[in-house]
Amino acid sequence: MFVGISTRRKTVFRWAAPLLFVALWLAYVLGAMRAPALRQGAELDWGVLSGGLDSIEAWRQALVDGSVLRLASALFLHADWIHLLGNLVFLLIFGLPAERVMGGWRFLVLFLLGGAVANLAAVLAIGAPDRVIIGASGAVSAVIGAYLALFPGARLGVVLPLGLFLEFVRVPASLLIGLWALLQLVFAYSGPAFGAVAWPAHIAGFLFGVVFALFARAAIARRLRQSRGY
Repeated sequence: MFVGISTRRKTVFRWAAPLLFVALWLAYVLGAMRAPALRQGAELDWGVLSGGLDSIEAWRQALVDGSVLRLASALFLHADWIHLLGNLVFLLIFGLPAERVMGGWRFLVLFLLGGAVANLAAVLAIGAPDRVIIGASGAVSAVIGAYLALFPGARLGVVLPLGLFLEFVRVPASLLIGLWALLQLVFAYSGPAFGAVAWPAHIAGFLFGVVFALFARAAIARRLRQSRGY
C-alpha cells in the first residue's frame, strides 16, 4: 500500500526579475522609436548629471524639485542595445536565483536602491561636470554582489575553447565574480573604456549588494523557513 505524502515546500513564484527585464526592454524600445533629438532630451530629463549632489544645498534642491529621483529613473535608459543586452543577461543569470531566496519585494528594493547608490557614487566620482549617467549596470552589479553573498559556494557553467573543441566546465562563481570585480576596479582607473563607462557605479553597486544581502540574511532565513512550512 502506497501513501502519498504532500511536501510542505511551496512553489516560489519569481516576478521581480522578469518584471524588471520587461521594463528595461520596453523602456529601450520606446526610446529607440523616438527621434534622436527626443532621445537625447529624455536622457537629459531622466538621466543623472555628474558634478551635482556634492553639497547640502544641492541635496536640498534635488529633494525639493524631485530631481533626486533621477538616480533611479536613469536605470531604465541605455545608450544602445549592446549596453542593454549585457545588463539583461546578467540580470537573469544572477537575479532569478537571488530572488528565489530573497523574495520579490526585497529583490526589487535591492535593484532600485542599489542602482541609485551606484549612480550616486558615479556622480560623486566623475570629475567632469554635466556628464549624463544612464544604464542599469550599477543595479545589476548590486544583484551580482548579493548573489555572491547568498551563494558563495555556487558554481557557474562556462564554455571554454580547449584545443579544437569547446568544453562546458563548471567554475566557482566566486572566482568568476572576483575576476569581474577586479576588472571593474582596474577599468575605473585605466583601460580602453576609461572615461566612457561609469566604472565607479559598478564597484559601488557590487559592494552595496554584498552588504545588503549580508544584513538581510536573517530575514531571508526566516522567509525560507516559512516558505517550507517550518
